[in-house]
Amino acid sequence: MTDPKQDLTAPEPGDPDLPLTAQSADRVQPRPILWIISAVAITMSLFQMYTAGIETLGLFYQRSAHLGFILFLAFLIFPITGPTKPRGLIGWIADAAFLTAAFLSGFYIFYFLDDIIDRAGWWSQTDIIMGTIATIAVLEASRRVVGLGMTIIGLIAIAYALAGPRGALPWLGDWMPGILSHRGASVDRLVGQLYLGQEGIFGLPLGVAATYVFMFVLFGAFLEVTGAGKFFIDLAFAATGRKPGGPAKAAVIASAGMGSISGSAIANVVTTGAFTIPLMKKLGYKPKEAGGIEAAASTGGQITPPLMGAGAFLISEYTNVPYIEIVMVSIFPAILYLGTVYLFVHLVAMKAGMTGMKAAELPVVRHVLAAGWQFIVPLVVLIYLLVNNISPTRVGFWAIISVIAVTALRAGFTLVFLDPRHGKPLTRARLNDAVVSGIRLVAKALELGARNAVAVSVACAVAGIIVGVVGLTGLGLKFSSMMISLSGGNLALALVFVLLASLILGMGLPVTAAYIVLIVLVGPALNQEFGIPLLIAHLVVFWYSQDSNVTPPIALAGFAGAAIAGSKPMETSIQAWKYAKGLYLIPAFMVYNPEIIMGGETWYVIWTGVIIVIGLVGFASAIEGYLFTWMDKLSRVLVVPGVVMIFNPNEVIEAGGAMLVLALLALNWFKSRQVKALVS
Repeated sequence: MTDPKQDLTAPEPGDPDLPLTAQSADRVQPRPILWIISAVAITMSLFQMYTAGIETLGLFYQRSAHLGFILFLAFLIFPITGPTKPRGLIGWIADAAFLTAAFLSGFYIFYFLDDIIDRAGWWSQTDIIMGTIATIAVLEASRRVVGLGMTIIGLIAIAYALAGPRGALPWLGDWMPGILSHRGASVDRLVGQLYLGQEGIFGLPLGVAATYVFMFVLFGAFLEVTGAGKFFIDLAFAATGRKPGGPAKAAVIASAGMGSISGSAIANVVTTGAFTIPLMKKLGYKPKEAGGIEAAASTGGQITPPLMGAGAFLISEYTNVPYIEIVMVSIFPAILYLGTVYLFVHLVAMKAGMTGMKAAELPVVRHVLAAGWQFIVPLVVLIYLLVNNISPTRVGFWAIISVIAVTALRAGFTLVFLDPRHGKPLTRARLNDAVVSGIRLVAKALELGARNAVAVSVACAVAGIIVGVVGLTGLGLKFSSMMISLSGGNLALALVFVLLASLILGMGLPVTAAYIVLIVLVGPALNQEFGIPLLIAHLVVFWYSQDSNVTPPIALAGFAGAAIAGSKPMETSIQAWKYAKGLYLIPAFMVYNPEIIMGGETWYVIWTGVIIVIGLVGFASAIEGYLFTWMDKLSRVLVVPGVVMIFNPNEVIEAGGAMLVLALLALNWFKSRQVKALVS
């Protein structure tokens, strides 16, 4: 008979947290190619570590070298024949050409940057040819790694830039509405913008991916291979397992912890959902509910500091707000979102009369902390350095060093002091084995970090193409004018348009890329025309960009949850969409009550925090029809105007809405007391 506690253990440390397509591709790769992939990935991670902590490189040197490594890895890991078929001779010939293009794309700029700068915009034919090759390589890498949708959007952007009377495709301009028309660009001008300028492929998105994001992804890989995933999951189960719906509540907490490491909602679902979803089903949750809860909770990891799926770094760069401030102002909204999902989970459990797990089936908090205290140390180091205004890139470097140090110290202490007490004396052979094991663990983390960075870096490179086209054609101002015209200057309607645009973009773009594209298009209008503070405008767009993870018809996190739960993808996605309603409400509250982010008088900030909690509790209760006991239909209906009033910036209306919701919740509590009295 197996120990029930073993059911809660995480995967063996070091299991690669790769997309399923990458795992499938690895299965059809010859062993020598896998060795080459490992060597390139490890070399890339060491290069990034060196430039982050020892000797920094100039902006274009860093970005071009990063792109060269990323594209080379992308074409090695993802064959042109797809993830399930060997390349064959034709495939190898094609991929050899793309691997050459990958090397040239990055390192041409690296080697000839001074010459390109000296030409001061008078580009040579070689520059244009290399830029064309690089653009094709980026789009093909996107097709393989991210998906066809993003590649198509990139191609549409390029075609749009070339359309117009002075462009390379003048006939295409005749098909565009007047507001979208522009004079068009030649191929040379477009390639110069995309490859040889600062607003294209090597623009801000790739710059952030090549520095901050990579180091934090690598930091997450080191935590993952050393067992942090198991630590977070066990700690979450130890804290919440005995409560009603315990595994679901543990999923919320564990997903927040894992999400702050992985930066991927789908990876989050696969990692934590493999354990939480079966336990939720065993406890009484329907399969679609279990998968939906995990998807909604895992999406919360994307908005949970410090990584926020690369969002915090991008927002910091776009707004010139220090990274640590982005992290600090994002803590309370993240708690609100995760708290809302947690409340939904609790209400579902109470409605179904669920109980928690038995204490014997759960890990003990002190045992978990004793086994995994070393994972807390790097997080403390990270926070300490950030608070002291150290560069995020340098912070990532030292955080990684701290992971290596505490893991080595723990292993050494066990080897030298603890094992001899249990009859395992220290010998040269055991010491050699420990050193070799440690080196292999570091190598695995270095490889995993580089592999995990491929998708986000490729997405940022394609996003750079789109951003470059927006800058070249003035599309951002045109899009802003369209949004103002369609909304009639109504802020609420404008937010609805932003939400719809984010959902549509999310069907073809990853979350990070969707945020980049959308903020370039609608950010100026939100900030300048509607008066939303710049930081809040970015947070709103970033939060809305998460919506595609959980909203049908394309809900990748929901689909991943459905695969594990054995439920229908659409039904699971609808459940995830319901539990993730905080993605809509909390950003809207930021807009109408900016003090929650921008600060203000202490009493008013506290008041703002209290009323949003009341509003979210009332909203969740109305959706589920339950809080302390079942809610009657009239109470559920009356909660809605109360929540709407809470979102009004007028203090009197806010107070009225809060009082209405509190009164209805108090009435529900009195009814629950009466029911208990009758039962007893």
